[in-house]
This record gives sequence, C-alpha cells and structure tokens, in this order.
Amino acid sequence: MSRILALETATEACSVALWIEGEVLERFEVAPRRHAELALPWIEDLLAQAGLARAQLDAVACGRGPGAFTGVRLAVAITQGLALALDRPAVGVSTLEALALPAMRELEAAGDTGTGVLAAIDARMGEVYLADHARDASGAWARLGEERVLAPADFAAEHAGARVGVGTGFSAQDSVLTARLGAGLSRVDAQALPRAGDVARLAAAALARGEGLAPEDLQPAYLRNRVALTLAEQGKPVPSA
Repeated sequence: MSRILALETATEACSVALWIEGEVLERFEVAPRRHAELALPWIEDLLAQAGLARAQLDAVACGRGPGAFTGVRLAVAITQGLALALDRPAVGVSTLEALALPAMRELEAAGDTGTGVLAAIDARMGEVYLADHARDASGAWARLGEERVLAPADFAAEHAGARVGVGTGFSAQDSVLTARLGAGLSRVDAQALPRAGDVARLAAAALARGEGLAPEDLQPAYLRNRVALTLAEQGKPVPSA
C-alpha cells in the first residue's frame, strides 16, 4: 500500500498525515477540544498539497487509543466513514505504540538494542495509560504484556533493563511514574505526544503484513469504561435526593 491517510486525535494533540511511497506529510497542533473542527479540513488540505484525490488513497488509518474518549471516537468514526465510502481497508494503530515509535527509531539509529521504551499518557482520574516495549530475541520491537490503565504508583516493570520514558504520563500525578522508575530511566520526554505521521508509518507496516480491516471491524481501545470521577471520588458534596 503506497498512499495512506492517517489520523491521531486521542490526546490534546490533533494531527493528520499522508504516507506516500514512504514519504510523510503531516499537520500537527496541540489543540485541546478542537479536533472535530480541524481534522476534516486538514485532510482536504493535505490531499490538495499532495495533489491526490480521496479515491487515490489505498487505506485509511487512525490511532485507535487508548486516550481521551471523544478523541478516540472521532478518529475511529472518520476512519470508518472514509474507508467505507472509498471501499478501502481501515487500520487501527495503538496510540501508545505511535507515541513510542520515535524513541524506538532513535535507539535503532544509535545501535542501542538493550534499552526499552515505556510510553505513558495521562489518563486523568489519577491514572495513566501505558505500554512497555523492548527488543525480542530476533531484535524486533515487542510490547511486554498488555496495554494498561492504572495508578502510576502501581506500575510494576516487566523487565529490569533501562528505558526511555515518553508521554504525558511521566508528568502526571506529580511525576510519580518518573520517580518510581528512578535510575531505570535513561531519559524522559514528558512532553511527547503521539503523531499521525507515526500512525501512518505503523499502518504501512501493518498493511504490508496483511493486517488491513474491513471498516466496520475497526474498534477503539478505551481500556476503561468511565470518563469522570463521581462527586464523592472528587471529594465534593453529593446532593441529596
């Protein structure tokens, strides 16, 4: 697949990208609560910039979460709608893997095969979404265990090696996750946000493996079913019936 449209709206960042024969065009902006306003116009702008019609796309991809409920739903809905209209495959990419990808590429470029990448996104409500990644026996990147949502103080490492930490989860809850890992972190970028360009790169690899989906089979990854704390959990008075 040589022409892929990708979206990533699961965090406060909004981004749209085109993968064209291995080259990436991208729009990216930290724009809380403006994703629905920006995503579709950006898609049209990027297609115009690339001189492509929608019908020339080979697939549509998105960050499927975890992340903000409304942002995840938006990316999945747009991806499904476009893929259905164009009769093209859809691809759902882990938002946490997309977040981790730049650090993975930097480690590869440096020839570092021993350092892992822990991606963490502030999930609010005292929790973080996270996924741990390391090289397997063949040298390929693999996720260690499942993607999780938990209090940062509850994180238990899957392996003892050094890690690069990326994502807003490292500054959440007074940087508890950073303190918990301590010297096990070789460096931390707590400002890192997932980008559609990396979603596109991962989607291209997934399509090459034959992992494209029928649009109706694309599913979001929420990891939890609540979007807010109750009043009691927030320490606020609960109105009487």
